[in-house]
Amino acid sequence: MSEVARNKSGLTPFLREALRITEVFRSLQGETRRVGLPTVFVRLTGCPLRCRYCDTAYAFHGGRRISLEEILMAVGRYATRYVTVTGGEPLAQPACLALLTRLCDAGYRVSLETGGALDISGVDARVMKVVDLKTPGSGEAHRNLYDNLRYLNERDEVKFVICDRNDYEWARARLRALALPCEVLFSPSHGQLDPALLADWVLADGLAVRFQIQLHKVLWGDVPGR
Repeated sequence: MSEVARNKSGLTPFLREALRITEVFRSLQGETRRVGLPTVFVRLTGCPLRCRYCDTAYAFHGGRRISLEEILMAVGRYATRYVTVTGGEPLAQPACLALLTRLCDAGYRVSLETGGALDISGVDARVMKVVDLKTPGSGEAHRNLYDNLRYLNERDEVKFVICDRNDYEWARARLRALALPCEVLFSPSHGQLDPALLADWVLADGLAVRFQIQLHKVLWGDVPGR
């Protein structure tokens, strides 16, 4: 390795600006206000959380370390303007911030799906942030980083995945106490809570939230890469 190629950290730019990726694929956005839109998903590998209902445990380990340039090339093979960076937990890899900015600079409409346990303050302001608030049923509610909420605006979204009535009441209390500045999503944990039951609870209480189910699972089931 030539000295010219090294930076002050001793790493080449290729190694410094690289991410471990599980998959890059195109599908329909299954959640958020962009539901139904053809979207390229960049799934980063690794996550510090272990939610009981996690549907992407295959992204905890493995993956392939590739440069930001290669990721942008992979995204560019698809004719879509929407890109979602997801995981795992994308922010567990520091170079995720650079990827988000590079995607925005390339003209994509970028969203970030994050579990809400890691700092979002460095995320490019052009990115739509979709931040989970983990409920007790997830087993990870103690990891919620509530300071993140001050970095949200009206373009962002907060998501509660509801496992049971206890989760619903917990989320309802947080909704009323936090005065969130953005749209709020209530989603039933797939295969765990009857979606119609959650919809009835939301309507009965007149909550100002968006009820959502995971469209991709309705269409294709719990299949990786869809």
